[in-house]
Amino acid sequence: MPRLFGPNENPPETARPSIPAEIPATKSVVQKPTEPPPNPAPPSDRDCFKEEVFCVGLVTDVGKINDKSFNQSAWEGVQVAEREFGAIVNYIETTDPRDYGKNITTFSDAGYDVIVTVGFGMTEATLVAANEYPEIKFIGVDQFQESERPGLVGLNFPEDQAGFLVGALAAMMSESHKIGAVCGTDAVPPVWRFGEGYRAGAKYADRVRGTRTDVFVVYHNDVGFDKTFTDPEWGAVTAKSMMDQGVDVVFGCGGNTGNGAITAAALAGKYAIGVDTDQYFTLPEAAPRMLSSAMKLITPGVFDLIVRAREGNFPSGNFYGPAGFAPYHELESEVPEDVKAEMEKINAGLLNGSIKTGVPPAKP
Repeated sequence: MPRLFGPNENPPETARPSIPAEIPATKSVVQKPTEPPPNPAPPSDRDCFKEEVFCVGLVTDVGKINDKSFNQSAWEGVQVAEREFGAIVNYIETTDPRDYGKNITTFSDAGYDVIVTVGFGMTEATLVAANEYPEIKFIGVDQFQESERPGLVGLNFPEDQAGFLVGALAAMMSESHKIGAVCGTDAVPPVWRFGEGYRAGAKYADRVRGTRTDVFVVYHNDVGFDKTFTDPEWGAVTAKSMMDQGVDVVFGCGGNTGNGAITAAALAGKYAIGVDTDQYFTLPEAAPRMLSSAMKLITPGVFDLIVRAREGNFPSGNFYGPAGFAPYHELESEVPEDVKAEMEKINAGLLNGSIKTGVPPAKP
């Protein structure tokens, strides 16, 4: 069992949770949601108040369940519970941040046993609901808990390490020595850690190899929160602007906004790097040029916590899931052996603590 960390502690570089055996820790489990249930589930159609029935509901932040990234990965973790032990599962897609509380309450009032809320923006609404419904277990993905409260756990990840890894890879693979990252708003700490980790990883690779790489990191801060992660057009335009300046590797980190950048880079024949899950499997249009992905293993992390809720050993506070980088897939032959070896060294160094990203937990 992984150690849980208090509100004023950061996880050591080696912190790793247990991963269900059927979900390999080196590869994301990706399944396209099939025949999704009604949105939301009519409470009268469910028997979630019965003790023998186990129900799990998921509420997205402003995003879709099939975003091929963050929300989808969390939903797939819920779906594993349906397959493994017959849980009743359902989701609600939030379109307006003002509906966070209402959407959570829909599941709470319907007697659901576990409610998963996805995204930093839902932190406050999730805490309010946890206080109002102490009998329900709440899992807040990317929601750091300042204090421990029974029945509420934040599922967090070392995004700076994942960003660091793909930043180093991008710098080592770039022929122009210009790389870019197109991200959602840096007001969300995990997004900021991805972007700044990417910058730090490139700088580290330059020191090791004696090169100099220009790194362009752009955050989508000039729109409302409901738009920052759902703007693939802006992502594509921003990536094209970077490529016009010579960038030949593009990292997209920000839901559908990042997907727009990834796809634009791939279609232009440049290297593309995904985020959250192994996007080689979720963005087929970009797959031939998908160099890697900065991964947070959200699917097994969510499922692991659901199992703990069902078995009666649900944690509180902050629970840390693993992060890493995805395989090179179709580009395996294009990645030189010395680059592969260096990536393994960097990954090992991050795990044992001998390499630090230098990225703080939140934007200064």
